[in-house]
Amino acid sequence: MTDEREHWYEEDAGPIVRLYAVTRGRGRTQRPELDLTTLLVDAGAGTRLRRTDPEYAAIVELCRTPMAVAEVSAHLGLPLNLAKVLIGDLLDEGRLVARAPQQHTTGQADVEVLRAVLAGIRRVDS
Repeated sequence: MTDEREHWYEEDAGPIVRLYAVTRGRGRTQRPELDLTTLLVDAGAGTRLRRTDPEYAAIVELCRTPMAVAEVSAHLGLPLNLAKVLIGDLLDEGRLVARAPQQHTTGQADVEVLRAVLAGIRRVDS
């Protein structure tokens, strides 16, 4: 008879338990400024990373050039909320710098874009 406790995990499930351990069970970040388009950049030029988990090192490596939160999540294949938790840890440590993306404040450009989109939709609909 086979002991069913031997197969308590599923190979295809991926590293969920590991991520749970790395984030210490946190599923959400306390940083409301982190949205999909927040740009991240490595601020630690030459400083040693205090965290030893490979996910943190991978995030810092990716952010050597400015990268959005959503891109970091996608490149690493991490769920967005967990990526935000790890990014928040690196921000707290001072290893990453976060910048909100530049917003275009001129209403004229927005209207022109909307008109172009509407014209494109009308062409498709015809």
